[in-house]
Amino acid sequence: MRIRSLRTARGWSLDNLAERVGISPSQLSRIETGHRRISLDQLTAIASALGTSLDQLVESPDDSGVVIRPDRDEKRGLTTWLLGGGNGPQGRTVAKLRVTDPAGAVAPGDLGVHPGRDWLTVLSGTVVLYLGERVVRVEAGQAASFSTMTPHTLRSDRGPAEVLCILDHNGERDHNGVRDHLHPSP
Repeated sequence: MRIRSLRTARGWSLDNLAERVGISPSQLSRIETGHRRISLDQLTAIASALGTSLDQLVESPDDSGVVIRPDRDEKRGLTTWLLGGGNGPQGRTVAKLRVTDPAGAVAPGDLGVHPGRDWLTVLSGTVVLYLGERVVRVEAGQAASFSTMTPHTLRSDRGPAEVLCILDHNGERDHNGVRDHLHPSP
């Protein structure tokens, strides 16, 4: 549908676009109606002819690529919004976290460890960062950075806290997502 919309917006017929792409008008018609699978080389040629990028040509027509929906884990007191879909700059993932699990006694099995480095800044509230034997309070407006080879987890201090995190992909590969990155399963 997007190909047809872009084609007609330019005032082109099926014949015009098919000629620019190097396929038959009937092939193009079947592609536009979804009755024919499109190869990557055809898709690239169509995008080029229409003066658009592959990303714009194939982006989802619904709001799934626009609206970032939270992943809630009530049991662990954590809500995660993956910002950038895990393809952040320089091999990093950016996520917003809402931490509600209260600080307190932490069992050794609650702490995760993996190669990499994490950076976080507290947007609101206060978090308690458990780093091995150390317990570090990080308040709104403050940031923390640490090696993830140190056993670690986050908890909230006296109410919910919101955190912006940057995680490198070494850590992401060792876990099943950002939620497990900061709150590993016991």
